[in-house]
Amino acid sequence: MFFAPVVRTRAAAPSFRSFDRSFERFVNDAFFTGTATPGFKVEQDDKAWTVTLDLPGVAREELAISIEGAIVRIETKAEAKRSFKAAYELPQEIDVANTGAKLENGVLTLTLAKQVPVSNVRTIEVK
Repeated sequence: MFFAPVVRTRAAAPSFRSFDRSFERFVNDAFFTGTATPGFKVEQDDKAWTVTLDLPGVAREELAISIEGAIVRIETKAEAKRSFKAAYELPQEIDVANTGAKLENGVLTLTLAKQVPVSNVRTIEVK
């Protein structure tokens, strides 16, 4: 079998990139579901995302969760027995005021409220 390299020009690269990303997502979902991040699950509804993450051996006091825009960072503090550090980016901004976290039996459950888009449309009077 013969494989020839493909030379991409800058003009054609953007259209190929979206195809490459779609193909990569398809392959990852089809063949690697559950193996890449075991103990991690994301569900969503109209108002919020629910993120479930297994963190056995970590106490509430040892966790630090920070939210900046659409990025959620979860990490253990320096004095924790087990170290953990992860960041997840969601497709939409998070409403921090309506977000909550719960740790029970080594399972961290985050309820991340979706931020309602604010319309900046103004009506002006025609004179």
